[in-house]
Amino acid sequence: MRMKLKIFYCVVFFNILLAVSCSKNYLNVPTTSPQPSNDPNAALDYVTAAYSSLIYIDPGGGWNYDTHGVSFVAATNIMSDDADKGSYVADQPGIADLDNFTTTASNSFAAALWNGHYAAIARTNNAIGALATATNLSTSIVTTRTAEMKFLRAYYYFNLVRFFGGVPIVLYVPTNPRAAVQDTTLVTRASASDVYSKVIIPDLTFAISNLPPKGQTDVGRITQGAAQTLLAKVYMYLNNWQQVANLTQSVISSGLYSLAPDYSTLWRQVGDNNSESIFEIETGSLGGQDAGIPLYAEMQGPRNNGGNWDNPSFPDPTGDHGWGFCTPTASLVNAYEPGDLRKNATIIFCNLQSPNGNADTLWDGYIIPVGTQSATYNYKAYHSEKEETFYNNRDREIKNVHILRYAEVLLMNAEAATQNGGDAVTPLNMVRARAGLPPLSTVDQNAVWTERRVELAMEHDRFFDLVRQGRAAAVMQASGKSFIAGKNELLPIPAAQIELSGGRLSQNPGY
Repeated sequence: MRMKLKIFYCVVFFNILLAVSCSKNYLNVPTTSPQPSNDPNAALDYVTAAYSSLIYIDPGGGWNYDTHGVSFVAATNIMSDDADKGSYVADQPGIADLDNFTTTASNSFAAALWNGHYAAIARTNNAIGALATATNLSTSIVTTRTAEMKFLRAYYYFNLVRFFGGVPIVLYVPTNPRAAVQDTTLVTRASASDVYSKVIIPDLTFAISNLPPKGQTDVGRITQGAAQTLLAKVYMYLNNWQQVANLTQSVISSGLYSLAPDYSTLWRQVGDNNSESIFEIETGSLGGQDAGIPLYAEMQGPRNNGGNWDNPSFPDPTGDHGWGFCTPTASLVNAYEPGDLRKNATIIFCNLQSPNGNADTLWDGYIIPVGTQSATYNYKAYHSEKEETFYNNRDREIKNVHILRYAEVLLMNAEAATQNGGDAVTPLNMVRARAGLPPLSTVDQNAVWTERRVELAMEHDRFFDLVRQGRAAAVMQASGKSFIAGKNELLPIPAAQIELSGGRLSQNPGY
């Protein structure tokens, strides 16, 4: 029986690894080299540390170093037309600035993404270096684990280049505090095209050649299909549609993936690592405690607008189920066709009007009564405290986040066919059939874009999609946002990082 990859907190590594994540500057990485020859587990400990960076970096809760927590939700879902900030008006103005495109280079949430991603990249570099000098591991283990680390490094750089544009390329761990003086590339922005060509594509190409397929490694580890899918997505952003077609067809032809029959189960624990899963962030427990992404579920949970809620048999210590951030918009609600099963699996609808009105009852029996702060909430972020694993810590609820899944492979394959010629109808209609919708007889790129929005809603892709499609300004301005074309497609480079670089890091246009 395969065992799920063990997930550990950052604090567990403090005694076995130097705390990359807890330094003020992402360049303040460990100044000593790994010593795998002295410790037979050292190289594999570095690998585990790199995997754990997907959950969180900062033991303080992810406010300063974030990969998939509050800042990630804010800069993906909330910044798009799929969701609004939610919560109270005065709650977290930095998130409101992201939502309204009024952010500055001092925005702490943008800085947390920068810090968290570079701290995570440092962990992958640590692991790659340790594996290269390991003498106690077989060649096959070294190669496979190195491929996993290169996938993660490519994934983090793909996020960085979509958030910030060109960024410094750091492919090794500096060995002394003056490394930035000796190697100015560490504090100099590479072009976006160089980040793709020198890091992301080579790392994913290596991963494809050296990773096992799904079913031939521990659940939770990176697979060949994940690398093929992520590289297909990278090429989609680069408009290399032939490569998108080739890579997605390889995943489809492998026969290792299929659409889960019930869309609504994808974001419940029963849907973790199912037939549709290609790459998801594995969460779990540690020492009998919840060990999930900090605040991911809680920040997006339904929020009480006053008074206590009556939910017998559910622990509601605060009288609600979360902070009420990331609320689906009317635009998203209206994007679904009549009868689309995905609508009620994506959006929690609340009755805000009559105190005697019908309450929304969730799949596990949790009641969302009248008195919620918002009319809608993100169902995909909901974690059941009754029917799913829960140790009473809402800050760390065990909620896997699905980054790549088979439905997106089908949609990328369909979009490639609209550009290169070929069959776009079959893969797109497979996705629609699962949603309970009739098939389309013809499919163009706009049809695929429409399908991507409702299929992948609240899954952290919409804003990036609008930017790559060249529609971000038009769509966001139509939504009433203060979006400036040529500026707001990217986040600002954090002002603190520019200062720490001695001015070598340049700012994005308009900031």
